[in-house]
Amino acid sequence: MASKSSVKVGKVIVGGGFPVSIQTMWKEPLAPEGLDAAASRIADLAALGCDILRFAVPDEAAAGTLGALASRVDMPLVADIHFDWRIALRCLDFPIAKIRINPGNIGAEWKVAEVVAKAKDRGIPLRIGVNAGSLPEDLRDRAVKGGDRAGAVIEAALREVAAFEKLGFTDIVVSMKASDVEETIAVNRAFAARYGYPLHIGVTEAGPMIPGIVKNTAALVPLLKEGIGDTMRVSISADMESEVLAAREILAAAGAGREGVTIVSCPRCARAGFDTHDFARRWAPRLYALRKRATIAIMGCVVNGPGEARHADLGITGAGDKVIIFKNGTIARTIRPEEADTVFEEELRAFE
Repeated sequence: MASKSSVKVGKVIVGGGFPVSIQTMWKEPLAPEGLDAAASRIADLAALGCDILRFAVPDEAAAGTLGALASRVDMPLVADIHFDWRIALRCLDFPIAKIRINPGNIGAEWKVAEVVAKAKDRGIPLRIGVNAGSLPEDLRDRAVKGGDRAGAVIEAALREVAAFEKLGFTDIVVSMKASDVEETIAVNRAFAARYGYPLHIGVTEAGPMIPGIVKNTAALVPLLKEGIGDTMRVSISADMESEVLAAREILAAAGAGREGVTIVSCPRCARAGFDTHDFARRWAPRLYALRKRATIAIMGCVVNGPGEARHADLGITGAGDKVIIFKNGTIARTIRPEEADTVFEEELRAFE
């Protein structure tokens, strides 16, 4: 594997052996009148573990709106540009931390050169994004007729890298995404063996929540265990918060997790005296925002509570018509179900 270079995306260093950063992408149009609400939600995403946030920028007006938001928030924001190099140039007038372009769809070489020159002047990295579903025409034929889609994706990435290197620009991040698990693994392994540029990894068009998380886990855990991948997004047809939490869990499964809470909860059965599903849904955002390495258990009955979850630093479980708060397998408090949220809040504050 080639030695790793790094780029600075705002306050986040991507590559060079630094921790894998988590990204998601804003899912709705960004309106000038909605910047306060957007900034508040970005703060919530940061609390959950999001490091970098990408926005589609379809026109110059959107570039101005994103630029205004970038001035209000601490999180590095990335502009996703297709086709029009002038939008990328406009984004570079603002404190936007990275630009995502494809030299292949920006057009003439002089247009790419203008973007590269301004990015170099501003010290802003560029991300090359190659998608198996939107290859150049000649490579599309190779992928479809020749059955070598992985090879076509790698070739597209090599062309894009060469276009930047020809201009003397190496402050880049590369992503090569496919909707197929094995292709995603193959293209990233092949690129990492040849180049040391930071890699953004993920499975594109992965689908709804469950199949999307399964595909991303199957593809990304092997890569991460091999040290491949410097920043990641779990692309799923769900909200941004779910993408961030899925990425956190995938990093943890790969042994690359960061400090934070692990939530264990039972699936619930006829023994349950406590609605674990609803309680976990309500409390998950708060628990995941804790910057403390700990295990929190949300269980349904005494079998799974202080018994099977005795290793938890803090836990809550049903027990007939009562609710139990326990710590490291020892019962701390027995309360009424209607007191569960209030008492859990008290114990959580003491735990923090």
